[in-house]
Amino acid sequence: KNASIISDESKDDEVGINNTVELYFEDDEETQRLKLVTSIRGNSLDGKISTESPLGKAILGHKVGDRVYIKVNDQYGYYVEIRKLEKTIDDGSDKIRSY
Repeated sequence: KNASIISDESKDDEVGINNTVELYFEDDEETQRLKLVTSIRGNSLDGKISTESPLGKAILGHKVGDRVYIKVNDQYGYYVEIRKLEKTIDDGSDKIRSY
């Protein structure tokens, strides 16, 4: 009833689900490589971020070179730059999170 479907297809130059991105975090002056996955496969300690997280929501659909503001809450946010995009696929190796 309240579900929303997120397509796993995206344009070749846009960040989409199951894609791996290299992000530059301006505040920390650090670069991280992360894979955008569904919430049941999200594991930030393993470099997999959920499309429901503030970071995942913000970068979805953006392109290499885009500077994106990540709003964490009403008082805090930060900027990242998308530096690299790899069109990876879901090969079944991403484990489903257990609770």
